[in-house]
This record gives sequence, structure tokens and C-alpha cells, in this order.
Amino acid sequence: MILPKQHLEEAKLIEGLHSSQFQPCGIDITLKEVYGFKNAGVIDFDNKERKISEVEPIHFENDKVTLKPGAYKVVFNEYVKIPQDVAALCLPRSSLLRCGVGLNCAVWDPGYEGRSEALLVVHNIHGISFKRNAKIGQMIFIKLAEGASALYEGKYKGENK
Repeated sequence: MILPKQHLEEAKLIEGLHSSQFQPCGIDITLKEVYGFKNAGVIDFDNKERKISEVEPIHFENDKVTLKPGAYKVVFNEYVKIPQDVAALCLPRSSLLRCGVGLNCAVWDPGYEGRSEALLVVHNIHGISFKRNAKIGQMIFIKLAEGASALYEGKYKGENK
């Protein structure tokens, strides 16, 4: 079951929301920071050799950032706390898609908390501009049939405080 607006407001799964961020089926999440990739990463089976790509900030000028075609890491403004009986997904806002931009997010597991990161891909050959705090994704919270048997305790728990 996808959690309705009323439950989301009461559960306080995200800190510091504005009323305009509540949607009938989720919560709009907003752009805090943008980074460009500096090098390749390494992904393996058990994370013994995992190497996350280094990034460098792309700064807002006059509250706006303009991006050329390519891949970028973005950080959201919202700090999320996922309870034991909930998981979350994020999809791009339709306006992003209509501008030729995609937003790729991982699953938010029960027990995760943090200021999440995602992959923003600009496919539009003309690029795109974002105002600071632009609404770029819609997070959907899914009520699990029962609480998870284990909570997320990975490397990214509490990230970007």
C-alpha cells in the first residue's frame, strides 16, 4: 500500500517539509547540491573493493545552476527517516522528463536515514537550468505487510547530515 498524504504528514518521515511538497501519492523532494564526476568508480560483489567515484561541486550562481548533457550526482534538501515497516522509491517529476532529464534513485530501505543522493542525467542536447531548491523528484512511501526483519545499517546511514 502506498502511504496517503495524511499518514505522511503524521509520520514525519521527512524533516522540514513545506506544505506545497505534499502530493496525493508522495512528497516532492528538492535539489540542494549538484556535483560533477571526476573519475571512474569500482563496484564489486561484497564491497571489499568498492570505490565510489570522486565528485566536485558545481556551484549555483544567482540561485541557478546550468548543466550540460551528462551525468551528475545530486543531493536532496530533505533528511529522510524510514521506519521498520516502510520502504520508499523516488521517481522524477514529469517536468524533468519533459525537459529531457532523468533522475535515478535507489530504494530507501527500512532503517535508512539521511540526506539522500541520486543520479541526474541530462539527455537534452541543450542542457537544463535549475533554480536552487527546485522540485526534482517525487518520493513514494510503501507500507510493508510486516516490519522488516533487519534494518539498514550500511555505509550511507546518516549521510549528508
